[in-house]
This record gives sequence, C-alpha cells and structure tokens, in this order.
Amino acid sequence: MDAPDLLELFVAPLDQNAVPYMIVGSIASIQYGEPRYTADIDLTLSLPVSRAKEIPTFFPEPDYYCPPLDVLMVELQRRERAHFNVIHLASGIKGDFYPCHRQPYYQWAMANRRSAQIEGHSWWFAPPEYVILWKLLYFREGQSEKHLRDITSMLQVQGPSIDQTLLDKAIHEFGLAREWHRIVDQRT
Repeated sequence: MDAPDLLELFVAPLDQNAVPYMIVGSIASIQYGEPRYTADIDLTLSLPVSRAKEIPTFFPEPDYYCPPLDVLMVELQRRERAHFNVIHLASGIKGDFYPCHRQPYYQWAMANRRSAQIEGHSWWFAPPEYVILWKLLYFREGQSEKHLRDITSMLQVQGPSIDQTLLDKAIHEFGLAREWHRIVDQRT
C-alpha cells in the first residue's frame, strides 16, 4: 500500500478553498535541505474567525477528525501559540495547523513565501529564514536535535541565498543567540 500524500490530504483542501497558507516544519526543511522521514505536516494559515465553520468542510467526516467548532474559533482568535490538529483517520497521519497571522515575521513570510512544483502541483512554502527561525524556537523549547539537523541541512543546501541579515535580526529579537551559536559552532 502506498503511503498517503501529506500534501494532497492536508494542503490541497486549503488551496481549493482559497485559504492563504504556508508549509512549514519538517516538510519545508526537507524542501530546502535534505530528505528525511516525517509522519506529519505543519502548516500556517491565515483564516478569519468568520470562516472557522468552513474548516470541518475542508476535512470532512468520516475521513478526518477535525476539532469542534468552538475549539477552532478559540484557536483562530488566539494572539499567540494558536494550534489545532486534523487527523486523517484511515492512515492516522495528522496535519498540525498554526493560525499565526499575528506572530512576528508572519506577514513578511507570507509576502515572501515560495511556490514549489511537486508532482505536477504547485504548493506554497514559507521562506527558509522563517522555517529556520521557528525551528530554533522549537529547539529552545524541546531540545530536540532534529531541529538543529534540519537547520544545518537547510544552511548547507541553501547557502548564500539565505537572508542572513534578516535572520540575524530575528535571532536577536527572539533571544535565540545561544541556539544559533550551537549551529554555527557545529559548522566550523
């Protein structure tokens, strides 16, 4: 049996319903770096609370578990750290959704997102600087080395195309110098 396509399961419904989104997390780091296994997909989205009732129609039962409407509304209104999951029930795979239109650098990232053709479809990816920034934040929180490996891989593959000035500014603003220096020290 073929593995379910994360993009078709979780991103295509957003695309089909004109929901602005960006692929972030592991799938984005794979796009910008080196391949590795991941069993889920992380997406940011910009959706007003007035459209919350549409989300269950994007991911309908019995194929998906989607949180109740009141949970979706709370998460869409949250100023920081908004998050909800949708689960494809036949495969058990999940999509992690981050409605983070109020987060720092989100507007910049949406304006600079990148389209990539994968198997005949065009998908929107967050710029690598945004992916790196959030992987640094998640590393600080959970200390998972996979985030550092993903960042290192992205830096090796993307090289000078990374906007280091912007990244340095964001690292300073988020207080991520210690985490960043761990990567820099590993590379030298």
